[in-house]
Amino acid sequence: MIALIQRVTEASVRVDQDTVGAIGPGLLALVAVEPGDGEKQARRMRERLLGYRVFADDEGRMNRSLHDTGGGLLLVSQFTLAADTAKGSRPSFTSAASPAHARQWFDRLVELAREAHPGVEIGRFGAHMVVSLVNDGPVTFWLQAR
Repeated sequence: MIALIQRVTEASVRVDQDTVGAIGPGLLALVAVEPGDGEKQARRMRERLLGYRVFADDEGRMNRSLHDTGGGLLLVSQFTLAADTAKGSRPSFTSAASPAHARQWFDRLVELAREAHPGVEIGRFGAHMVVSLVNDGPVTFWLQAR
């Protein structure tokens, strides 16, 4: 499982002009499920999303996690993160999970995150989404759970 996380002051997702998810300060996580991902990867990704220290402490150092700050978490499925871009000028998606497998484990990640943290919002799986964000820093990290 892959997540591209961005520390944000705000972020939202719209589908057909309707806002389906929005947060204030926190993390926007674009999430891709890979073939073979399952419970182990979903649980590990939850730990990483909630525990990764990207927020400033009193001395301005990235020493606080989403769990520490209580900020929002906006989870958005994005299979393109799993693309193989090693050759050519067009991505291959053979390294991404099938839609059914991806939905199962993305939904499980959402469930696990909501059990452990308030303020979890989501996009709409499989929809054409418009994601808006104000990146704070900018701070962006690539996380993997294997």
